[in-house]
Amino acid sequence: MLKEIYQKEITAKLKGEFGSGNIYAVPRVTKIVVNVGVGKEKDEKEVLQRTKEEVAQITGQVPSFRMAKKAIASFGIRRGDIVGLAVTLRGQKMWDFLEKLIRVVLPRTRDFKGISRKSFDGHGNLTIGIVEHTSFPEIDPHKVEKIRGLEVTIATSTNRDDGAYRVLKELGMPFRD
Repeated sequence: MLKEIYQKEITAKLKGEFGSGNIYAVPRVTKIVVNVGVGKEKDEKEVLQRTKEEVAQITGQVPSFRMAKKAIASFGIRRGDIVGLAVTLRGQKMWDFLEKLIRVVLPRTRDFKGISRKSFDGHGNLTIGIVEHTSFPEIDPHKVEKIRGLEVTIATSTNRDDGAYRVLKELGMPFRD
């Protein structure tokens, strides 16, 4: 549904605003990456499996484990240790997840006052930190042993933050003004 709104209404509106004669020049969401860190529980197989199942429930896609690229002695991490899980969403799953994020999860987040415009990285990508993964409707908070935080990065086709801001604002992303 959000994809249809983007294609029918938002592209036509922003095409004129950006002064482009081509709808393909209008910024669009290209992918969404969801990251979850595992911290000190990197060696506990059952915790890793449970976390993998919860992230799969949230995103609708099985995550892959992410390994440390180099050793950091002060954190007790060796090269090749599991440091987290990640999922890259594209296509229809991406649009479904974005709609769920905007309409269900962010309003359910405790003490949510909107997303800061400082969350953009300077290249048109927005990163949102979600403190509790239990704000997703697929997760039953009574069956969760440990509340985890996750990071959602929304990548757009533009390299400018103002273009990405306009598209996400039109899609209904609740920004702080």
